[in-house]
Amino acid sequence: MEDKDYKVKLEIFEGPLDLLLYLIKKDEITIYDVSIERITKQYLDYIGTFQALNIELASEFIVMAANLMYIKSRELLPQVQQPPEEDADEEDPRWELIRQLVEYKKFKDAAQFLGHQEVRADEFFATSPEPLDLSALPPAVGEVGIFDLIRAFQKVLKRFENTTNIREIVSDRYTVADKIEHLLDTIVIGTKVRFESLFSDAASRVEVIVTFLAVLELMKLNHLMVEQEQMLGEIVVHRPAL
Repeated sequence: MEDKDYKVKLEIFEGPLDLLLYLIKKDEITIYDVSIERITKQYLDYIGTFQALNIELASEFIVMAANLMYIKSRELLPQVQQPPEEDADEEDPRWELIRQLVEYKKFKDAAQFLGHQEVRADEFFATSPEPLDLSALPPAVGEVGIFDLIRAFQKVLKRFENTTNIREIVSDRYTVADKIEHLLDTIVIGTKVRFESLFSDAASRVEVIVTFLAVLELMKLNHLMVEQEQMLGEIVVHRPAL
């Protein structure tokens, strides 16, 4: 069975700005200190990994990739070829991107705050509303998104950096269906295992990729859950009782 036509359809990310904010958070820097060269490389690495896994991406991800490459190319221009100083603030696309990120983060933080307030609403009697304090948001410990999974997946793939190209995901030996069966046989109901341990016996990039696709499929079916003890920490896979 060939898996080259196997497509992963995940409804677990919102858009390219989410990915950029994740990369900024991972580097522990502020939006204003972002390095366009570094974030462009990391963003393209993620897009390449998504494409290698045959994960369907909205067109906005590709548009953002093109925009980042354009901004990076402008920064590489000699100073004499830069826009006139009086027009720089208006025309510099880097500052437009930063403005978008700042605004998007405000809305995202506000939505997160309101989500936490909604969860807690049943615990309190109605009173006069208090001013929103977005800085008091509790950390989203335990939440694991697709970007966290891709980061951990890329770390596993580094073991095979000098071997077959990542896009060669077709194999006569491994299929997603086989790996799903193997994972269900291996992970005991009610137990937790380290994410990296799922790939400890993998002998090639192909096997790592197919195993990861199987993990994603089992997550969609709620046969597997993932969690972190701390933000950007180690990912643990849990098989709940259904």
